[in-house]
Amino acid sequence: MTAREVLVFDMDGVLVDVRESYREAITRTVEYFTGTRITRQRIQELKNEGGWNNDWALSQKICRDLGFDLDYETVVAYFQSIFFGEDGLVTRERWVAEPDVLKRLGARYHLAIFTGRTREEAGFTLSRNAMPGMFDPIVTADDVARGKPDPEGLHLIAKQAPGAKLWYIGDTVDDARAARAAGVPFIGIAADSADLPALLKQEGAIAVLEDVNQLERAIP
Repeated sequence: MTAREVLVFDMDGVLVDVRESYREAITRTVEYFTGTRITRQRIQELKNEGGWNNDWALSQKICRDLGFDLDYETVVAYFQSIFFGEDGLVTRERWVAEPDVLKRLGARYHLAIFTGRTREEAGFTLSRNAMPGMFDPIVTADDVARGKPDPEGLHLIAKQAPGAKLWYIGDTVDDARAARAAGVPFIGIAADSADLPALLKQEGAIAVLEDVNQLERAIP
């Protein structure tokens, strides 16, 4: 990889609208084990606190808050059964990034991904929506020992682009904290939470946008 600047994207809430995939999977998982259907607002509130980038762990935490102390592997197994099963919720997600925008950005920058998804989950969605080779490297949960807000994934990408400036585009407090820990400028995407723009700015975002397709106006 040359020293050209690198735009590193989170996937969920940035490149992909996951309200009907991951967010719905959290809701259904909690309801299955507890009988309580939580609101999407409650999920966002916890995300805004930080420390809950892992949706499996978040589902387990909400179940515990409701009085059901479940084994982590049990929660993961059910979550994945509705996420990747027949007619899985992953098929409901919507790709947000417009191809022309990515093409223009790709002409000026290297495009990379650092996501909390597993390699399988990321690959499924990218194979359906992105041109092969558009993002390189792609760092997933399978590639790091510590998930966000730990900056390990950004450090891995930086090692593949020595001397290049990185930017990180994400939609959560944990994304912003990972960028800050890595010394990488952060641009926030905040579409669904009235509180999120201010939170991301407090965490050091140099800009907060409603949509990733506005990114060109936020970077030089």
